[in-house]
Amino acid sequence: MLTLQPITKDNWEEAIRLKVKENQKNFISSNLYSIAEVQFLEQFRVIGIYADNQMVAFAMYGIDPDDNNYWIYRLMIDAAQQGKGFGASAVKLVIEEIRRTNTNEIPVIMIGYNRENEGAREVYKRAGFVETEIAPWGEQIAIYKLKV
Repeated sequence: MLTLQPITKDNWEEAIRLKVKENQKNFISSNLYSIAEVQFLEQFRVIGIYADNQMVAFAMYGIDPDDNNYWIYRLMIDAAQQGKGFGASAVKLVIEEIRRTNTNEIPVIMIGYNRENEGAREVYKRAGFVETEIAPWGEQIAIYKLKV
């Protein structure tokens, strides 16, 4: 069973030790960069995703000030933990956390990913995201409707 825990002074080093596979490095910023970036994004959080007591994944999400929608900016599964079914479960956990804290009743969650990242495409599709358009910055955009 997976659980979410905030990134704090007690586990940030564990988070930065997580790495994606070599052929995935161009698809996502490092966790260290994300932890630094979130310091300047008021409505964003970084979280560790744990299987038992081991961090197996990392995510960054929040309300984007440009469009006032929830965005999952980062979601990564550690290379050693990929292929174990954590991806879709981790996405669903993040969705449930957003749903639980969505006091502004924002209707959607957005995500953008590299069009060549087939693994991400499959995970997000399995979690219920629907691809929409290509963003001006080149990523595939997908949307998850919190309210139907």
